[in-house]
Amino acid sequence: MEERVWRRGRRLAVDVGDARIGVASCDPDGLIATPVETVPAGGRSQARLKQLVEEYDAVEVVVGLPRSLNGKEGPAAAKVRGYAGRLAALLAPVPVRLVDERMTTVTAAAGMRASGVKAKKGRAAIDQAAAVVILQNALETERVSGRPPGESVEPVV
Repeated sequence: MEERVWRRGRRLAVDVGDARIGVASCDPDGLIATPVETVPAGGRSQARLKQLVEEYDAVEVVVGLPRSLNGKEGPAAAKVRGYAGRLAALLAPVPVRLVDERMTTVTAAAGMRASGVKAKKGRAAIDQAAAVVILQNALETERVSGRPPGESVEPVV
């Protein structure tokens, strides 16, 4: 029987969008993901993510990869792949992994609406909630499979 190994340590997850980047973190045992903050997308976003990795002493960063419902990758996925590659170069040796994020924003928005948060007022919170969903799914995948989730990102310089 294959032995499953749990990698202890905090992870950060990011939900990369055109305007904002939602960030979530988990406890060192990887039991629960919680929202951290929403970072404005753009020139300083990766520097802020690096600060958060250092602040949280993260052992890994998980980036949500947007795919269509049939699993295909489009322009948004290409953009996120490029962003993740540049982030991996900045954060090395902390690994960056891409995980499937289909429906995370929809799931997060539905949860926020159910909590009574209005869409316009809750956009930043929805981005954080999407990052929480991404991270919680990645943690569960690792717990069940015994392997790191998604695919490793090679640094792009």
